[in-house]
Amino acid sequence: MAHFAEPNVPGFAVDVYQNVNLPEGGREVNAIVTVTSTGADTDTGAVVPGPRVPDAAVVLMVDCSGSMDYPPAKMRSAREATAAAIDALRDGVAFAVVGGTHQAREVYPAGGRLATADDITRNQAKEALRKLSPGGGTAIGTWLRLADRLLSSSDAAIRHGILLTDGRNEHEEPDALRASLDACAGRFTCDARGVGTDWEVKEVTGIASALLGSADIVADPAGLAEDFTRMMETVMGKEVADVSLRLWTPQGAEVVFVKQVAPTMEELTDRRQESGPRSGDYPTGAWGDESRDYHVCVRVPSAHVGQEMLAARVSLVLPTPDGSSPRVLAQGLIRAVWTDDLEASTAISPQVAHYTGQAELALAIQQGLDLRKAGDVDGATAKLGRAVQLASRSGHADTAKLLAKVVDVVDAANGTVRLKAKVSEEAEMTLETRSTKTVRVKK
Repeated sequence: MAHFAEPNVPGFAVDVYQNVNLPEGGREVNAIVTVTSTGADTDTGAVVPGPRVPDAAVVLMVDCSGSMDYPPAKMRSAREATAAAIDALRDGVAFAVVGGTHQAREVYPAGGRLATADDITRNQAKEALRKLSPGGGTAIGTWLRLADRLLSSSDAAIRHGILLTDGRNEHEEPDALRASLDACAGRFTCDARGVGTDWEVKEVTGIASALLGSADIVADPAGLAEDFTRMMETVMGKEVADVSLRLWTPQGAEVVFVKQVAPTMEELTDRRQESGPRSGDYPTGAWGDESRDYHVCVRVPSAHVGQEMLAARVSLVLPTPDGSSPRVLAQGLIRAVWTDDLEASTAISPQVAHYTGQAELALAIQQGLDLRKAGDVDGATAKLGRAVQLASRSGHADTAKLLAKVVDVVDAANGTVRLKAKVSEEAEMTLETRSTKTVRVKK
C-alpha cells in the first residue's frame, strides 16, 4: 500500500493512501486523500500560536413558528440556547439573530446590518431574545435568504449560519427551499439542528449538506444550549474559508467520483466547477484545526505491464483577494502502475476498503429505514441487518447502539436481526440523522 505526500505550505497537508498497482488492462484507481489543517496564517504561511479572533460573520436563525409553543419549554430552551451561542462569540465577530416563521424577520440588531460582538452587543442581543414568542408557519427558504443578505453586508472571510427548526417546511414549496439553497450555496456555510421529533430529517440534513455544514437532532430541548455552544465554538475555531479540492487529470483520464468520507459522508461529485483544462474544483468550505478524508476515484486509459502514470494531482486551493490564480495550500499525487503480480494488483488499500464499507453502512441504514416506513418488513430487516453487520465489522460502536434501538440484534457478525415492534420517533430519527457520520480508519 502506498502513501504519497507532496511538499506543502505550513498549516495544510495532503496525504494520499492507495494501492497503485493495477492488472494489465485495469482502469479504475481509488485513493483516500487525507487533508489536515493546523491553523495557518494564510497570508504568511506561518502557524499562529494561541486563539485568534476569527475573521467571521455569523447569523443565528431561530424557529419561532407556532409549534415552538408545544411544549412551552421548547421556545424557552431555544432562547436560552441562542443566548449561550451569543456568549460564545468572540469580541469583534459580526453577528445577527433572525426569527423564522412563514417569513423571516431581523431580531437583532435590525436595520439590515450586523452587530459587532462585545459585552454591550451580546447583552443587547440576549435582551432582544426575551421578546421572541411563537406564532406563524414555517418557510425556511426565507430565513436562509435573509441570512444571506445580512452576511453579504460583511467582508468577513468566514460566513456562517446556525439554523434551528422544530417542524416541517410546510409554508413554502420544496422547489422554493431548493432554490434558496442553490442561491446560498458557496456564499455561506450552515449548521442545522432539529429540536424535538416533529421535523423532517431529509429537510434538515439536506440544508446542512447543501451548505457544507453539520446536521443533528436535539430530541430533548434541554440539550440545546450545550449543542449551540459547541457549534459556535467550532465556528470560532475556523480560520480559512472557501477552500477547494482541485483535481487535475491527464489526457484520457477522468474523475469518476469525489466524496468526503470522514467525519461524515458527503457527495461532492456533482459540485465540480471547471477550473482549467482537465481541472475541476470541489468545495470543502471553511477549516480550523481538523482533518477530513476524501475518496477519489479516477478512470485511466488501459496500459501494459510495466507502464506507470500520474492518474491525478490533488491540490488544496484558496482564492486570492485580487482574483488572480488561487494559492495552492497543499498537493498530493494519485498514481497508477500496471503489474502482472496478481497479489499486488488485487489487494485493496485498507483505507479504501474501510470507507467503502462506511458508505455501504450509511446507504443500508437509509434504505432500511425507508423500507420500514413503507411497511416492507422483509426488505427493512435485510438492509438493517446488513447495517448491523457492517457497524460491527468497522467498530462503529455509536451506530451499533443506535441500530439496537430499532432492531433486536440476534447475531451481529452475521447481520441477523428482528425489527422491533415499537420504535420511538426519537430513536428512528436519531439513527437516520446520524447515519452519515463515520469513524476514522486506523492508519
